[in-house]
Formats: sequence, C-alpha cells, structure tokens
Amino acid sequence: MEIEVSAEAKDKRLNRLVAITVVVLSVFTGLCGIKDGNIVQAMQAAQSASVDRWNQYQATKTKLHLAEAEREQLALLAPPGKAVAAIARLDKDIAKYKSEAPDLARAAKAQGDLYDALNVHDDQFDAGDAAISTAISLAAVAALAESAMLLYAAWLFGAFGLFMGLNGFLGGSFHPAVLSTFLG
Repeated sequence: MEIEVSAEAKDKRLNRLVAITVVVLSVFTGLCGIKDGNIVQAMQAAQSASVDRWNQYQATKTKLHLAEAEREQLALLAPPGKAVAAIARLDKDIAKYKSEAPDLARAAKAQGDLYDALNVHDDQFDAGDAAISTAISLAAVAALAESAMLLYAAWLFGAFGLFMGLNGFLGGSFHPAVLSTFLG
C-alpha cells in the first residue's frame, strides 16, 4: 500500500520568501546575540566597578569621620603641647580624606552612568530579539497557511527588529521605553 504525500506548496514563491526571511532574520539575530552578550558583560563590569567605588567612598567617609573624632578628642583631652604631632598627622589624614571623597563619588557615578548607557543598548537588542522571534514565528505560520498577509506581518515585525538591532549596533538613541517598562 502506497501513500502519496505531496509536500509541494501551491505557491513556491511564498515559500522562498519565507525561507529568505527566516535566514536573514536568524543570521541578524545571531550577530545581535553576540553583541548583546558583550554589552551585558560590560554592564556587569561597570556595575561592579560602581559598587567598588561607592564602597571606597563610604570607607573614606568613615575614616574621615573617625579621624575628625579622634582629633577632637585629642584636642580636648591631651595635655597642652603633648598631642601636637598626633593632631598634625590627623589634620593631614583629614585633608587627604576630604580630597579623595569627591573623586571617588565622581568615579562611582561615572560607572553608574556607563551602566545606564549600556543598558539602553541592551534593551534595544532585547526588543529587536523579541520582534525578530515574532517575525520568524509569523513567517513559519505564513508558509504553513500559505498566507501572504502573515508574511507581510512578519516583515513588519522583522523590520522593527532590524531597526532595534541596528540601533544597538550603531549606538542609536531610540529606546523602546514603553516596551521596556511594560516588560521590565
């Protein structure tokens, strides 16, 4: 008993367009995934550096507070002339801590700002990935249903995904804030 199965679609042109769409979008998604992974690593490094700088800032402020308290105690409790060297050393430490603290705060803020800037591009790649995944799914259904309208919808989602991915690659400023807020 032979069963004949016809895998031939009525519209080969539609299937070719679907295949080209899937290949182009898949390759682009792969490239975006590599770049996005690198951005995520840079975000982790920036966040770690920011935390380190804020910890250094806090430690410096704590040392400043302790040095000021120790200086005040020595000035109040030490016999006249007996703590001059210790007070001079504390004055030097206090000046050092006061000069270090603003630089540490600026460095920590800069790392935080870098993280935020990288996060914009991460969001762009995420939105592009979501749109392209939807486009590929729509293209697959378009082939099964032999529907040009579904392929056109896939192209719309794919175009948005390509736009977002290119923004991520080229450092564009377009940010899908509404989408990020809704999904975040």
